[in-house]
Amino acid sequence: MFSPEVVVPVLLSLRVAVLAVIFVFITGVPVARLMAGRYFPGKDVLEVILTLPLVLPPTVVGFGLLFLFGKQGPLGRLLENLWGLSVVFNWWGAVIASTVVAFPLLYQTVRASFQAVDKNIENGARALGASEWHVFWTLSLPLAWPGLVAGVVMAFARALGEFGATLMLAGNIPGRTQTVPLAIYVATESGNNRTALVLVGLMTLMSFATIFWVNLWGKRRMKGCYSSDR
Repeated sequence: MFSPEVVVPVLLSLRVAVLAVIFVFITGVPVARLMAGRYFPGKDVLEVILTLPLVLPPTVVGFGLLFLFGKQGPLGRLLENLWGLSVVFNWWGAVIASTVVAFPLLYQTVRASFQAVDKNIENGARALGASEWHVFWTLSLPLAWPGLVAGVVMAFARALGEFGATLMLAGNIPGRTQTVPLAIYVATESGNNRTALVLVGLMTLMSFATIFWVNLWGKRRMKGCYSSDR
């Protein structure tokens, strides 16, 4: 059960998912705040672009990333010239792919949470002289915190299970870019059903625990709010 062909993909998947969630959090929260609070020309088009990876086939997303980050792609050439880094057939490619496909989940959840914040509270703080930065950190973010936590956890689960875009950009190199979904595919194709079953069980357990924790945390929070209101 704890053979290298099981442990290595699991550890790599966890590392990729954690880094992807960090990048999604850093980029997704500010963008969600901006999109929830302001209207500007082209906002509807940008909204579609931000959520497009959620509905596109993963291979289409992977091809787009390969076009951008390949050796002849604009971002690929930039990374190569600045730092000598190539993300193609590299585990950083898996991080990029997981970040892109997980971004819409966190973005949509956090944006909805910011939109649900009572604008009268925020406007009252502004009227009293609070800066936008102060309003965001002391009011908006704490009030939207439940949605942010849910978005982070769901983004982690999505990054953990990413397959198609990772295969297109990072490839399937055992010990280097082979995450759990890729290892399951290879084990099934080669007839190694025992390894595939173990990996499927671990992936299902991790995904189940993630969703179960979110639901449990939400119920406890609702009970806490109800008790405080009484």
